[in-house]
Amino acid sequence: MSARAGSIGLVEGARGLLEAERDEAWQRLAGLIGSFAEVVAASRDTNADDEHDPEGATIAFERSQLTTLVAQVRWHLAEVEAALLRLDAGTYGVCEGCGAPIPEARLEVRPVARTCVGC
Repeated sequence: MSARAGSIGLVEGARGLLEAERDEAWQRLAGLIGSFAEVVAASRDTNADDEHDPEGATIAFERSQLTTLVAQVRWHLAEVEAALLRLDAGTYGVCEGCGAPIPEARLEVRPVARTCVGC
């Protein structure tokens, strides 16, 4: 681990936070994919003209919203995996912009942070 990356405790704590975030994100992704499948299945059983349904959101809107949420969770998973790789490489907690240590408080709030607040 780089001396600039912080203490051993920070790294061990970060690994636990990141692994918990990864597990939560995988669960959320599974739920969203299940919801998407339900919306698609429901669209097969309904009137094809949902654009004029006065009851609320259209099926197309729901599909679009779920697609966006799935993309966000996948992006977050990629960020968590990248942070875990930085932990293994000894560069976790080092700003990718300026090379300065990322404040521990920032990493506690945003464990996937790649940069310090200034960068």
